[in-house]
Amino acid sequence: MIFSAVSRFGGAFVLVGALLNTSVPAQQRPKESNFPCPEKLTYRIEWRMVNAGTAIIDQTHAPGDGWNLNLNLQSAGLVSRLYRVVDTYKVNTGERFCGSSAALDAQEGKKHIVTRLTFESSRKRVSYEEHDLVKNATTKKELDAPPCTYEIIGALAALRLRPPDLGKAMTVPVTNGKKLVFAKIEAEARENVNVSGKNYSAVRYEAFLFDNVLYKRKGRLFIWMTDDPEHLPVQLQLHLGFPIGNITIQLDKEEKL
Repeated sequence: MIFSAVSRFGGAFVLVGALLNTSVPAQQRPKESNFPCPEKLTYRIEWRMVNAGTAIIDQTHAPGDGWNLNLNLQSAGLVSRLYRVVDTYKVNTGERFCGSSAALDAQEGKKHIVTRLTFESSRKRVSYEEHDLVKNATTKKELDAPPCTYEIIGALAALRLRPPDLGKAMTVPVTNGKKLVFAKIEAEARENVNVSGKNYSAVRYEAFLFDNVLYKRKGRLFIWMTDDPEHLPVQLQLHLGFPIGNITIQLDKEEKL
């Protein structure tokens, strides 16, 4: 289902993603970026021209120089009646958004699964634990990982810090706990996008996570970030093919905390 797909990206997104009012066009934003800073981004999720739900990302300071990233993903309307989703995702990272720990409490349809990631940079390992509360079953796994490895939300925040130049690409180590990959992110084109009736000058990036990279499903993930020092993610699209189709995630509100 649609939200099962979205939730695999830590909310997509994202992927997802990282976070005054979004009605301010990109060209009116300050030249100097305040990112990273405490902030809150609220996204609306659309599927087949209907409101499918919301995704809210809070970014706050953690003890030391790290960050807390919290994602709340909730279905709405018709989609909620078909497949109710209430997901809570909490991430602790270092100063540059390298993962420290992550926990996902996913209530999706009749499923209720809690997963945890623990990043051990000194051992160059990441530990994964999944507990199915309905079936009362637990799965554990360990992976080799570089000292600085990202989960999906931290990877989006890190992309905002230093995105590749137009026409260039970068690779980042990303894990969902089950698999670790060096994911390619490419800056494909400069485009104007309309979000909430406002036009933004943005750069379109593609994150290559599908087609048996991090996820087995065939698909594509596009991210539009403002073409300014803030690199604000204003839109994401998941192209997942039949039967899900396209999912569009657009920024509805931005708040500095």
